[in-house]
Amino acid sequence: MFSLAEGCGCVSFRGGRRTRSQGDDSSSCRSSEIEQEVPQRSGKRLLNGECTMKALVPFLKFWRRDDVSMTKAERTMKAAILIQQWYRRYLARMEVRRRYTWTIFQNIEYAGEHDQVKLYNFFNALLSHMMDTNGRPSSERTSRTASVLEQVFSEESDEGGGVDETAPPKPSRGPDVEFPLQRKDIDLLIEAFRKKKHRLHPKHVAQILKEATQVLKRLPNINVATTSISSQITVCGDLHGKLDDLLVIFHKNGLPSPENPYIFNGDFVDRGKKGLEVFLLLLACMLAFPGGVFLNRGNHEDLIMNSRYGFIKEVHMKYRHNAERLLKLIECVYRWLPLGTIINNRVFVVHGGISDTTDLDMIRSLERDKYVSLLRPPVIEGSTAAESIDKVEWKQVFDILWSDPQCIGGCVANALRGAGTYFGPDVTASFLQKNKLSFIIRSHECKPGGYEIMHGGNVITIFSASNYYELGSNKGAYLKLCGNSLERQFVQYTAAVSRTRRLTFRQRVGLVESSAMRELHNQIMMARRSLEATFRSLDSEQSGFISISDWCQAMEETTHLGLPWRMLKDKLVRTDPETRKVRYMDTFELNTNRNGRKSDTLTVVETLYKNQRSLEAIFKILDKDNSGYITLEEFSEACQLIGKYMPNPMTQEQLVDICRLMDINKDGLVDLNEFLESFRLAEKSLHEQERMYEDMQAT
Repeated sequence: MFSLAEGCGCVSFRGGRRTRSQGDDSSSCRSSEIEQEVPQRSGKRLLNGECTMKALVPFLKFWRRDDVSMTKAERTMKAAILIQQWYRRYLARMEVRRRYTWTIFQNIEYAGEHDQVKLYNFFNALLSHMMDTNGRPSSERTSRTASVLEQVFSEESDEGGGVDETAPPKPSRGPDVEFPLQRKDIDLLIEAFRKKKHRLHPKHVAQILKEATQVLKRLPNINVATTSISSQITVCGDLHGKLDDLLVIFHKNGLPSPENPYIFNGDFVDRGKKGLEVFLLLLACMLAFPGGVFLNRGNHEDLIMNSRYGFIKEVHMKYRHNAERLLKLIECVYRWLPLGTIINNRVFVVHGGISDTTDLDMIRSLERDKYVSLLRPPVIEGSTAAESIDKVEWKQVFDILWSDPQCIGGCVANALRGAGTYFGPDVTASFLQKNKLSFIIRSHECKPGGYEIMHGGNVITIFSASNYYELGSNKGAYLKLCGNSLERQFVQYTAAVSRTRRLTFRQRVGLVESSAMRELHNQIMMARRSLEATFRSLDSEQSGFISISDWCQAMEETTHLGLPWRMLKDKLVRTDPETRKVRYMDTFELNTNRNGRKSDTLTVVETLYKNQRSLEAIFKILDKDNSGYITLEEFSEACQLIGKYMPNPMTQEQLVDICRLMDINKDGLVDLNEFLESFRLAEKSLHEQERMYEDMQAT
């Protein structure tokens, strides 16, 4: 016979008789049917600690009925049904954990992008509305503000020597590539990048970037690819600096060539540690295999995004003395990347998506190189009509690089990202019919399986960076379109498979969940002061407890993350079993292991006030008359612009108070030193408050 081992739903066989056991009451395997007691029996051997016998109580009662009269086949069948039902419930619980973990990661990622766009809306407002003393847009102020937009978000770097393009490269231990690039040079680069050998000489980096720019300049805004020669084409999604994933793709699918062409659909850099290697390898393949590589621009092919998400810092770390020159060359490549690709006049491959106003004819005819950054639309001094046309073009580019599909119909602003649109199946069908296309391939969103099919097969999302959020969080994938019929073949993979293979499914979910909770805790701590004030206002008795509904509402109204707070409650706070109220100060404690990945993003405030040069530049923008002082009127006008993009606009009385506080010598004006000192004192005070609170918590 067999016995059910204690602490799990696994079946073990023993000679003699069947035994049952009772699981631990503290098990996480719970359901509405579990609150019943069963007699404790023998059976002490633990086969699997991941589940408990308690989940099997209702099935054991089912098992006891007529068990004497059952035949061996019937008992075997009932045992199989019991195990199957338990396993389905176990998988359902794991799926719930996986889904809310995924929601945390994705919403936090989009919230960061939303902050970035919101901040640049403010700078664009300054650029457009600040007037000189003659009442006209000041060209000097315009150029100065444009410089600020690049300075505010740039990392500190060593001012070393530049790349001398006339001198021969000094002897180096890096790969010795020759131009024009050939297959052997690609092999050298792959070998050097894969084995983490010596870096490519900056002279070669600069030459790859320059030659790639010249090739890209000759390409149309919407590239044209065909399978007439190759009979197939491979589409890859976001790589985000994941060199291992790119090498896995080349290993499984072969290097690019006219007979094996690739389309890489943007977002080559940021977040990953090997963004520069990925970018250079793709450009080198494009140069070495003409007609074998098609590159589309993504929303992260933008130095403003790179400053927040790590690529600029990566370049400075790897090429300290040549970083500024190389970044200028990289920016030129960004500006000339095509905005999309059409395969066989039937498939539109674009990074983000479309909107109800997307016009391919307008996109084909615009000057794409003027969009240095999509977060800063080009300002053309002149007539109002010219400026209006420019904004329409800018929206066309913005929509195709930032938009996401939605299940419901219509087209609405993408409030979660703060840019682009959400487009529905009706918008997709109308676009395909208008342009005589069959379907759309896009990227831009991480998917658990590496790809997703929506809108009745008309929209395919491909994401090629595996382990994007955390080890084991998702697979990568690429799509092969074969033959004239463009038959779809999805290929999934996981980089670092040796590490993920050792983890069980439960361990993978737990690892990703812990990382997600750390990310969420970081977001909560950034909003701590607002949350604390809201919690205390709801706690009229000052008991330290508020209702679950009030806690959930406060969390959402303050963080705006759109998360299932009621489901996350047990992970963040403790609940009083008698009153069913939550202890709200637990929200700011992190109980999980803190040894996780380090956040790769900075808050808007941290980025904006990172160094003194940035503050000096902001001061000059606020100082309209270039007097060296900020008056109350100038400060008020700037804050009114800020108020358009901030949730809590300031009143005139608040502006007067802030300006008075910044005026340290009380002369009625704020000079640069007072401006800088105010921010230093504010930051110091914030840190002191945080330390004081930590000391209070410890005692």
